[in-house]
Amino acid sequence: MSGRMKQILQIAATYIGTVVGAGFATGREIVEFFTIYGSAGFAGILISGFLFIAIGTKLMIMAKRLDATSFDEMNQYLFGPAVSKVVNVLMLIMLFGVTGVMLSGAGALFWEQLHLPFQAGILITLVITYLVMKKGIEGILWTNSLIVPIMILFSVVLSFSMLDFSGGRQLFVEEDFTGHWKWIVSPFAYAAFNLTLAQAVLVPLSRQADDESVIKWGGFLGGLGLTFILLNSQYVLYSVPRVLSYEIPIAEIVGGLGIAVHYIFVLVIYGEIFSTLIGNIFGLAESLNKNVRLSNQMILLFLMAGSYLLSQVGYSELLHYLYPVFGMIALVFLGVVSAKKLNT
Repeated sequence: MSGRMKQILQIAATYIGTVVGAGFATGREIVEFFTIYGSAGFAGILISGFLFIAIGTKLMIMAKRLDATSFDEMNQYLFGPAVSKVVNVLMLIMLFGVTGVMLSGAGALFWEQLHLPFQAGILITLVITYLVMKKGIEGILWTNSLIVPIMILFSVVLSFSMLDFSGGRQLFVEEDFTGHWKWIVSPFAYAAFNLTLAQAVLVPLSRQADDESVIKWGGFLGGLGLTFILLNSQYVLYSVPRVLSYEIPIAEIVGGLGIAVHYIFVLVIYGEIFSTLIGNIFGLAESLNKNVRLSNQMILLFLMAGSYLLSQVGYSELLHYLYPVFGMIALVFLGVVSAKKLNT
């Protein structure tokens, strides 16, 4: 494989790995944003997919032209020196909050699916995080290059397994589109939230590319991959009756496919949680490096200790209180990036 192709695939994989997290993997996030609107959810995913391709790529090209090393510099360019200070603090809180959610999700996965202690899940995850973070962006690129292909393969296997169970549900139901307007707003909120957080990795990631065409192809393939996984997941969840009543919808489906598939599913969910976790901690560390006079090692240890404390609050509570607030901030961010002209 040529060096150029390797760069494109690494950017695409890291983009996908950063966006998909605990809520995505379990199916909870997809149900809340898309499946709840029935067949209109498929159209919603195509809107989100377009935004992932267009805005994600634009963000990386902007960062490359600015030679930005972290989201602080990017926000200063987008919002100006005064407003960016507020935005940066909010971003730090968001990233830190979601890091706590991911860690808590890892603990919950160990407890619910493997019947191992909640704390063991968190502590094992922190140790692996520390080892990957010592490698910096190279560690993140390598981890995502490993996790993302397995994730896509699993997504396809799940879709095929549903062909017998879909009960002939129609993929287009007119009432789903005309009965409610919220299905149109939802994809914008979903893309905005995920792109705002992904900025922490997408900005430094742009520096790994030799030129802008590598970024364009990497952003295109990453956005396309996300759309593909989302459509697959939506198809699976849409095919299941009473899907809205499950806490971890995908787990209910996988439960009927045998023990081997169940453990692969647990591994995939863990990979998705972990890829988002390391992306967030990397983004936080890059930002704090510029503003705090501490060694990289100390910043990393402080971040991990803080995330550990936050993870003790519990997965459901954190999701419930943090995500709606973050969603509103993210919509503003999406609007500003969309409106900003690319400087040549």
